[in-house]
Amino acid sequence: MTFRAFATALALALALALALPFAVLLTALPASSQTPAAHAAATAPPPAATPAPAAAPATPAVNVYNIEIVVFRTTQSMGIAENWSAQASRDYSSDSDAVEGTKGVGRFVGLLPQTAWQLTPLENKMRSSGLYVPVAHVAWSQTASDWGTRAGFTMQRLAVDAPGLSGTIFLERGQFLHLGMVLSYEAASPPAGMGAGPGTTFTISESRRIRFYERTYYDHPGFGVITLVTPAQGSRPAGR
Repeated sequence: MTFRAFATALALALALALALPFAVLLTALPASSQTPAAHAAATAPPPAATPAPAAAPATPAVNVYNIEIVVFRTTQSMGIAENWSAQASRDYSSDSDAVEGTKGVGRFVGLLPQTAWQLTPLENKMRSSGLYVPVAHVAWSQTASDWGTRAGFTMQRLAVDAPGLSGTIFLERGQFLHLGMVLSYEAASPPAGMGAGPGTTFTISESRRIRFYERTYYDHPGFGVITLVTPAQGSRPAGR
């Protein structure tokens, strides 16, 4: 081997000997001593989480009430003779469904079956007394209208088909809950002593504050109404 070839081989061997420890040392170094790009990628903070959309505000619960009424007439005079012809005529077309665009009008939920009626025992007592004759008995569920709207449901809407009976029942909520009515009853044969001839029309126009589970009486010499209002949820027998 010539001297020049020997020198070339020696130089190559020294280069390999120096490069191998440097590569081992490089792989053993911590990440902080490696290239800046690699270190930045390894230590970059995770992307911020996208905030969840805000929940929509809850819709306020609407109270539903059960209303039951018994309309009755008397078989004898309960007062002195009056001038019944002086009563003003009334318009009974204010069914709540006809009041379009009116805010705060009560919603009709549905009629209640007879098995859910609570005034049936009272109706039976009235019938057996001989002093009163039930004219109509119905019960339904609804929400309340705003105070002062006088928006209610007609006898026709409540499926009442009693001869001579017409008008509207309305439930309103202000500071308190009130049940009102404008009802007329045309008596085919009014009791003697009332000073009313056949076919005289009697009218009740009244609104009263109600208390749950308590019967309320709307009195009139010619006919009357007994009502009962209860919450639709958790209803219990009247008078308890």
